[in-house]
Amino acid sequence: MKVMQVLIVIVFLFLFHGSVYGTAIVFTGFQCLNAINPQDTSVSNTPIQSRFEVVEDVGEGMFRLNLTGGIPRIVNNNQNICIDNVTALGYSGIAEVDGLPAPLQSIDATAYFSGKDLVIVINSLFTDLSARRDSFASFFSTSNIFAITNTLFFEFNSLTFSFRLNKLIHNRGYTQTTSGSTNFIPFLETVLPSFNDIPRDKPRILTPISSIDYVLE
Repeated sequence: MKVMQVLIVIVFLFLFHGSVYGTAIVFTGFQCLNAINPQDTSVSNTPIQSRFEVVEDVGEGMFRLNLTGGIPRIVNNNQNICIDNVTALGYSGIAEVDGLPAPLQSIDATAYFSGKDLVIVINSLFTDLSARRDSFASFFSTSNIFAITNTLFFEFNSLTFSFRLNKLIHNRGYTQTTSGSTNFIPFLETVLPSFNDIPRDKPRILTPISSIDYVLE
C-alpha cells in the first residue's frame, strides 16, 4: 500500500511538472453573504468556485498561479465555510488610466509544492472607496485601504488526488490619511501593518473544522 501511494505521487508530479499550464485545483462552495466582515461566514445562495490555476513553473517547486473566485473564509471554532470573492481578490486601478479602482476578477498568487505540502500566498488590496473632500471646510480624507495577505497550507492526498486545506494565516494591514487641524500638522496619517480586529494585533492563524478539499483538474 505504501509503495502504491509513492507511485501515485510520482505519477502526479510528472503530470504536474510535465504539463503544468492549465493545471488547476478547485473548491466549490457559496459566496459569503457579508464579504467585507472577515468574522462572518454566513453563506449566500450564489454558488462559486475557488480556483487556483498554474500559469508558470518557476522551478525548484515554485509556481505562479492565477486565482479566480476568491478563497474560503475560515473562523476558528466555526464549522461554516463561505468563499470570500471580494477582499481576497481586492481592487486595482491607476487614477490616470482607470479612474476609480475596480474590483478584480482574478489575482496572482505564488505557490510552493514539495510533493506533499502545498503553500500558497495571495496579496490583495481592498478599498471602501470612501475618499471625500470638503472645499468649504478645507477637509479631505482618503479611502480606507486594507492590505491583505492570505497564506494557505494544504496537504496532498495521493489516493483522492486532492489537496486539503489545513491552515490559513490571514493578516490585514490598514492605511488612511486625513487633513490635519493646523498648518503645523497638515496631514494625519494612519499606517498599521496589522489591524485584523484591533490596531496592532497579530495575524490570525485559522484552522478549519469542516473539511476543505480542492480537487485537481
